[in-house]
Amino acid sequence: MTRDGDGRMALVTGASAGIGKALAEVFAANGFDLILTARRENRLRAVGAELELRHKIKAHIFQADLADPIAPLNLCQAFAARGLQVDVLINNAGYGVPGAYTSSPWETQAAFMQVLVHAPFELAHRLLPAMQAQRYGRILNVASVAGLMPGAAGGTLYAAAKSAMIKFSQSIHLENEDKGVHVTALCPGFTHSEFHDVTGSREQVSALPGYWWLTADQVAIAAYRAVQRNKAVEVPGLFYKALVQLPKILPDGLALAIMRSQSKRFRDTD
Repeated sequence: MTRDGDGRMALVTGASAGIGKALAEVFAANGFDLILTARRENRLRAVGAELELRHKIKAHIFQADLADPIAPLNLCQAFAARGLQVDVLINNAGYGVPGAYTSSPWETQAAFMQVLVHAPFELAHRLLPAMQAQRYGRILNVASVAGLMPGAAGGTLYAAAKSAMIKFSQSIHLENEDKGVHVTALCPGFTHSEFHDVTGSREQVSALPGYWWLTADQVAIAAYRAVQRNKAVEVPGLFYKALVQLPKILPDGLALAIMRSQSKRFRDTD
């Protein structure tokens, strides 16, 4: 039986855990060979070996820290040197910087923007022409529900970066509608992963009701279906599909006031 990805290659950034690992699993299950990249090489190799065994695909491992401005170029050059054609780009790597904007040095904020904005935009710019030339490509940009909501106090650049990712995805979606390249912005809400442990917000978010939470597998399956259908923006889960409609119908001042009252439930605002 022919699978969607037979003979094609998917690059997943931040593939060592969480949504990235789940996305690698879904694409491997559909027959895509993988290029996996993240900072933790040992974790990557374990994930790659597991997926090769389970799905009979090939996983290529490239350790990289996308906070380094030269990392996207180095990765693309390394792929070319190995003769690896990227047919699917999954920009998943990301994290959060907790606290108020000035509670962290600028260098911390700049590294964050490099990983969440500059690196994915550069990878798309470098890899998209080959997808257009062969008239086949998939670009899946992992954004967030935060990018569709009013800005919240704390983690100041997170919603801004995710909003930029959504608008960028919509634009290149339109630019490539007739070129065989599908582009989707994935906007999950709270998802069970290591994300909140890294940002130090686990205790806060653990108090949220169960219906606020998605599994990484749920998010990954929704993402795969959306990018295959060429859906510009995908919000997994009925709760979040409803939630993101509120800012569209509420006055801006009221929506911001609600966000002000709720921010401390899920973010460090100091």
